[in-house]
Amino acid sequence: MTRMPTYFISHGGGPWPWMPSWRDQFAPLEESLRDMPRQLPAKPKAILVVSGHWEQDSFAVMSAARPPMVYDYSGFPRETYDVVFPAPGAPDLAKETAALISNAGLPTRLDPDIGFDHGTFVPLAIMYPDADVPLFQVSMHQNYDPESHVALGRALAPLRDQGVLIIGSGLSYHNLRLMNETARVPSEAFDVWLNATLDLPPEKRTQVLQNWEQAPHARTCHAKEDHFVPIFAALGAAEDDPVTRIYHQTDIFGGVTASGFRFG
Repeated sequence: MTRMPTYFISHGGGPWPWMPSWRDQFAPLEESLRDMPRQLPAKPKAILVVSGHWEQDSFAVMSAARPPMVYDYSGFPRETYDVVFPAPGAPDLAKETAALISNAGLPTRLDPDIGFDHGTFVPLAIMYPDADVPLFQVSMHQNYDPESHVALGRALAPLRDQGVLIIGSGLSYHNLRLMNETARVPSEAFDVWLNATLDLPPEKRTQVLQNWEQAPHARTCHAKEDHFVPIFAALGAAEDDPVTRIYHQTDIFGGVTASGFRFG
């Protein structure tokens, strides 16, 4: 089977596809997500998501055959809490994934109870609206350590040759206290740095990205880096591959710049 690429996507705000005004706001994001299946060499055997909305004290692996829904947002319209994305889980792949992580010397466990959070079900509802591809998640480690998450990606890399699509789902800018016009300068500067870093030769790219806190406005854009950490897993799983920007938007909520990338 042809090797799958990996992705770091910006998954947008809350349950935006089910809110007409927000869906208009994220039209370029929706277009990029819809295009992702067309970029793949084949329909995935399964999709593995490392979401900025699930962190544990190990690299936990979702193992339910029918994962439930996790509505991890608040203050949105009532109907957004009735959304169901009925994709099947991948319990056998989950066991294999946990073994790969463990064999890399990283802490892991199977989680049979966790469900799809909105960092997963929101973009996947756009990509595969029929929910017909098995889907499971691997948590971030709550230490947010870049090197550990690159190591996670390296451990997951063999899955690409089995037809598993690996997606790091977060946001290239995530500061809910600084939105609108006030976000323009920091988000644009960080975005320029991120693009330049991902254009570096592979041997230098990993090192520079891991030192992301030295980027312009790094801690303004990511006061808490939970939504940036998934990029390290995506990179680690495709460390020597070229990078292509697949999404770029410069005026989200009046000022936020965000991007998404394909590795390979």
